[in-house]
Amino acid sequence: MLNVYLSGEIHTDWRDLITAAAAGLDVTFAAPVTDHAASDDCGVAIMGAETDKFWHDNKGAKLNAIRTRNAIANADIVVVRFGDKYKQWNAAFDAGYAAALGKSLIVMHGPDHQHALKEVDAAALAVVQEPRQVVEILRYVISGQLP
Repeated sequence: MLNVYLSGEIHTDWRDLITAAAAGLDVTFAAPVTDHAASDDCGVAIMGAETDKFWHDNKGAKLNAIRTRNAIANADIVVVRFGDKYKQWNAAFDAGYAAALGKSLIVMHGPDHQHALKEVDAAALAVVQEPRQVVEILRYVISGQLP
């Protein structure tokens, strides 16, 4: 069974498309908390309120880092999606962390990000644009079958 971590952009349904299309494959998926408010507020919800927004965000970022680092460490393959609307600094970190751990990295983004992400793409074993391509890679890795 492959363990796949789906990192990056949280504003579209790309994760749902991959998990639905991968039904029947011997794959388990993990992902970050995609509820923006829950992700932002997890630190203060668990460890107590902060009056300064910096420390509020710091607590949440560190708890999310525990979750993310654990998931990437346990993954066989890490898929990192860079979306069009927002700068995903966390996605860039996740890609670098996965590469540093020697994880198989798949990066997904549109052609408009090609130049900006050239170093991230260079660390990846595959660079794709569509969720279906991720599923086709997983199918090939598991069974050797082409689409």
